[in-house]
Amino acid sequence: MSLTSKKFYLKRLSIFIFAVAGLFSCGGEKTSSEQTAEQAPAALVKSADFNADSALHFVQKQVDFGPRVPNTAQHKACGDYLVATLKKYGWQVVEQPFIATTYDGKKLNARNIIGSFNPQASKRILLASHWDSRPFSDQDSLIKDKPVLAANDGASGVGVLLEIARVLSKEAAKPDIGVDVIFFDAEDWGSSGSEDTGMEYGGFCLGSQHWATNKHNPNYTAYFGVLLDMVGAKNATFFKEGHSMQLANDTVRQVWVTASRLGYSNYFIDEAGSAIVDDHVPVNKVARIPMIDIIHTRPNNLSKTFFDQWHTAHDTMENIDPKTLKAVGQTLVQVLYQEAQDQPL
Repeated sequence: MSLTSKKFYLKRLSIFIFAVAGLFSCGGEKTSSEQTAEQAPAALVKSADFNADSALHFVQKQVDFGPRVPNTAQHKACGDYLVATLKKYGWQVVEQPFIATTYDGKKLNARNIIGSFNPQASKRILLASHWDSRPFSDQDSLIKDKPVLAANDGASGVGVLLEIARVLSKEAAKPDIGVDVIFFDAEDWGSSGSEDTGMEYGGFCLGSQHWATNKHNPNYTAYFGVLLDMVGAKNATFFKEGHSMQLANDTVRQVWVTASRLGYSNYFIDEAGSAIVDDHVPVNKVARIPMIDIIHTRPNNLSKTFFDQWHTAHDTMENIDPKTLKAVGQTLVQVLYQEAQDQPL
């Protein structure tokens, strides 16, 4: 074989070997670039901006009514305000009045308030918070019989959801997804723990129990749900709540990953937290909708599980931080937009 022929032969052989290697690469082992592409998370889609100052305004508006304890004029006035605000932003509203019996035998004139965005959409996400106030400050060292003003334990979650309602209504290109907001009533008239109530959940979560058993639409369902509770305190920490991880862990992962990618991992702590009895439990167990709870907890603090002012006369506006409202609200808005484009993180 001449030198020229040998060079030609070797060139053809190298091309053949390269081609065979390429076939094995495509049909068998994946290249590192292909593996990296497969492992890369979905891109953050462009979402609307959550306005923390607006959310803070919505919290303040509720607190201005005073304690929203069922059977009081303040409670009725605030409920009317919530209904009117949702309607102002073009949401379809259903009011669900009911009589709730408390652990200490009182009858409450209560109502759940349900707002729906894009009601014709088949894919729906459920967001919720309770809007009532605790009737006594049982964790206060001095004033135990005074109703709680509930800036954080109630009003903060409602404020975040009202801002989400406003944001979605103002978008020129609305996300192609259905969103339902439920403001649960009569959540916070439960036992402090010293009484044997004989009631499920210790007398808490009366509104969510009623809705889960008597949904405003009997055929209603949602892809998943998110409950907000105590989401406005300074330097809040949201650990992965125990029931949420057991009953809706995929949603927990999605929300916490989203928060981390937005830069809010100092709020959304990537660690397991305590299992908390809250409105998401009957939604999971009775309504069969996987719902998680974003709730401020401190699982390693033996003296106090929740924020310092919990169930005291000091749960007031000066302890609410717009930065915390922003972290929670922007995370939820991003989750909604990811779902609208079928790009969950």
